[in-house]
Amino acid sequence: MLLAETTAVALRSIRANTLRSVLTMLGIIIGVAAVITMVALGSGAQRAVEERIAVLGANVFTVFAGQLGQRGVSTADRTILSTDDYEALRRDAAQLNAVVPEMQQSLQVVFGNQNRSLQIVGTTANYVEVKNYTVPYGRMFTAGDDAARRRYAVLGSSVPDMLGANPEAMIHQTIQIRGIPFEIVGVLSPKGAAGGFTNPDEQILIPLATAQFRVFGSKRLRSMSVEVQEGVPIEQGMVDLERVLRREHKIRPGADNDFTIRNQQDLLETQQQATRIFTSLLASIAAVSLVVGGIGIMNIMLVSVTERTREIGVRKALGATRANILLQFLIEALTLCLLGGGLGILVGMGATAVLARAMHWNALVSPKAVIVAFGFSALVGLFFGLWPARRAARLDPIVALRYE
Repeated sequence: MLLAETTAVALRSIRANTLRSVLTMLGIIIGVAAVITMVALGSGAQRAVEERIAVLGANVFTVFAGQLGQRGVSTADRTILSTDDYEALRRDAAQLNAVVPEMQQSLQVVFGNQNRSLQIVGTTANYVEVKNYTVPYGRMFTAGDDAARRRYAVLGSSVPDMLGANPEAMIHQTIQIRGIPFEIVGVLSPKGAAGGFTNPDEQILIPLATAQFRVFGSKRLRSMSVEVQEGVPIEQGMVDLERVLRREHKIRPGADNDFTIRNQQDLLETQQQATRIFTSLLASIAAVSLVVGGIGIMNIMLVSVTERTREIGVRKALGATRANILLQFLIEALTLCLLGGGLGILVGMGATAVLARAMHWNALVSPKAVIVAFGFSALVGLFFGLWPARRAARLDPIVALRYE
């Protein structure tokens, strides 16, 4: 009964100074909202990376010509990957299930009255399977189309919009690539950028032989995507590829590779780790405002103790103990922080939804972050409310009654 009465007195005191109480809670509201929003955006980014890993597949890696860097300095390609390397891998690499060569160049594309510079990718018919695409409109060109050097084109999902056309209506239409007419036979499903410099949704696929002999006039490959056989560790597939390419490039034992193997899953896991660190940093910065809000609560509670010195003296004269006074002011501080934390949760969830919709960001509100932020706000109330409460409890009743 005494606890209920003390709580009621504390709540009446807060209601008596509503505006001041709201302004005092503002730091807690902003802090909790900021923590929830930052963690939600970071969690959304991590989820996007996880989805990207699932899309790429755990058994796919990529090989590029040249080395990415040497002694900390970026270097240009010292050699090339060619269609000869592709044929050697198909013939001699026993651990590989599929090899997808890619020769790429930016060329002028004309469709109707639209003229764009787009990435043209010469590749093979298994590109769709290895890269986990679907073809919602039309079809992918076949190995027979590649062997016959057909002038067929498969568009990335964003290309129809870039050319101002309906994707379904573009099937069997003619598109000019470098002045050469190509029949559009399919449109790919959207994939989204993977953090690189190009967007795969903004490229056009053509058969490898057509690209080599009719468009590019070269057998140089930009890269090869490699899928290892089921049940084979990806590292074993890398060793198999390395063995064949070192032989084809006549690299001496002990010498460095003149090509780079990049495990896409490792790359995305590194990106995921960086996202986690960045999220933790942002959440820590946001948590500082919770501490600032706690200091504000301590300040206003000290002012409240000074203003209510005579009231404290009266309560003590009527029999209130130090514990009663201490509990009353702790409850006031804790109530301010909990109310601020509750409002901060609502503001944070609202801000997350608004940012996700307006900026097209991935966002995922974490229940753990909500619980931690709310619990931390309660700890702030207890920690910063303790000193003012102890100061009020230690007041001498005679001195307090004389206070004007």
